[in-house]
Amino acid sequence: MKPRLVLALFLFLLGAGGFGVWYCLHRAPPAPEAFAPVAFADLPGWRQSDPAAALAAFRRSCMKILALPPRSAMGYAGTAADWRASCLKAAAARDPRRFFEGSFVPYPIGDAEGLVTGYYEPLLNGSATRHGVYQTPVYGPPADLVTVDLGLFRPEWKGEHIAGRVTGNRFVPYGTRAQIDAQPPATARVLFWCDDPVALFFLHIQGSGRVALDDGTVLRVTYAAQNGHPYTAIGRTLIRRGALARDHVSLQTIRAWLKSHPGEARGVMESDASFVFFEESPIGDPTLGPAGSEGVLLTPGGSVAVDAKVHPLGMPLFVAGGGVAGLFVAQDTGGAIRSARRADIFFGFGAEAEAAAGTLKAHARFYVLLPRSVVPGP
Repeated sequence: MKPRLVLALFLFLLGAGGFGVWYCLHRAPPAPEAFAPVAFADLPGWRQSDPAAALAAFRRSCMKILALPPRSAMGYAGTAADWRASCLKAAAARDPRRFFEGSFVPYPIGDAEGLVTGYYEPLLNGSATRHGVYQTPVYGPPADLVTVDLGLFRPEWKGEHIAGRVTGNRFVPYGTRAQIDAQPPATARVLFWCDDPVALFFLHIQGSGRVALDDGTVLRVTYAAQNGHPYTAIGRTLIRRGALARDHVSLQTIRAWLKSHPGEARGVMESDASFVFFEESPIGDPTLGPAGSEGVLLTPGGSVAVDAKVHPLGMPLFVAGGGVAGLFVAQDTGGAIRSARRADIFFGFGAEAEAAAGTLKAHARFYVLLPRSVVPGP
């Protein structure tokens, strides 16, 4: 049986019954539960915040929004046509605060606090050839990896994906991180060889990064595909083992533990079954990040990753609490971002960005900003 027919049969069987249980466990989270507008003056820290980076990010999102058919739905935030006036005003806006206050209305997302973390663009050392310290491969997507967008089959599955491979007449899960480490995929091209498996692991978590090759070349690698297994934070693994205290977990402490326990590091990293495959992409403007899930370059301090099954990409969100008070634009997604009150702030590239992102774990209130013409709905 041909692979395409196998995949079609597999999806039909899922839709016939077996997928029902899976979907109940993984269905999209509900839309934000509270939609009572508030004034900008009611946003904690709004007057002290600087929305300049958010305006720059919003302008980039507008390039995508304005290119959509006017009746394209933006979840609970109306249609693309409802955002057109705000996008046109953004292009000419000189005062970021005045622009947002005049064009949008804030809505709190419920009464509870959510969780805010950070991510950044790391720098790795690599080589185009395997030699010396460069022994850890960084893979492009394997030819036998099949990723299925379930939203193409049923609208209620929008935003859900599965990945695997076709073996004979069966569609089966792809290998876990441990299995890929033990038996590298034969059909995956090695993009470069890295000098540090721990640094590569954090590249998998961040989703993209820059690579300084030993010939002096600097390139960017970005997310291309994933093996379909759920992400597991290894901080939880270390807490469970008693290696780190719950209130002492950060990127920095996790990396220090892995470095100081080389004999155990691989097993801990392999407790995360998720594995990311990469592709090369141009750096372009070095002050900006890679393209996020929305397809626009990320703005340090202005872009945020959200659960796109809840929030439409391009949406401005104000986050306040735990030392954070700022406006950001939803332009990316992430494996650990699952709920209406969950966000990951993009801090950019470099040591300062890494330090800020690695230590941020704050409980905060969330507010979405909707164009004044939009009446939020389900």
